[in-house]
Amino acid sequence: MPRLSKNTLIAFVAATLAGACLHFVYALAPNFVTAVFSPVNESLWEHVKIIFWPFLATALLLTRRGEKGCRGPWLLSLLMICAVMLGVGYVYHVKAMGESLVFDVVLYVLLMAAGFVLAVVLDRPAVRKRTDLLTLMVLALGVGLVLFAFLPPDNILFTDLSGVNTWARIPC
Repeated sequence: MPRLSKNTLIAFVAATLAGACLHFVYALAPNFVTAVFSPVNESLWEHVKIIFWPFLATALLLTRRGEKGCRGPWLLSLLMICAVMLGVGYVYHVKAMGESLVFDVVLYVLLMAAGFVLAVVLDRPAVRKRTDLLTLMVLALGVGLVLFAFLPPDNILFTDLSGVNTWARIPC
């Protein structure tokens, strides 16, 4: 397993706690700004925000003085953990009809940890060369998170799963 610096471990804890707090921000202060960064409902898509924004902020902070391309591994890692969160969330919540909060919290923490480890593992010249493309992909995901908070498509990933007897209404 790759060794992470003390600063990176502290950043992991801070990012993980920040994401956990983001889960509740919109409910406490519902407005345009909080809707951009915090889930506005219990959809799978909205929950990507609790990983995306804290991980991105941490990656930018940790690489602020790095050499050209140093953000590439972090951006690729971010895209990967967001995709895994959506995929596992879909399989667990939609296909398997799971509703365990413990599962969700463990998945979240494991994915955040995986993101930090992957950023170190993926630090290769081939990834660094693609930093510009990865930046565009992360920017597109960020725009999608903001846009779909206000104009969600009619798709299972954007369906609020918090309702009573939700599973009886979801067309699988």
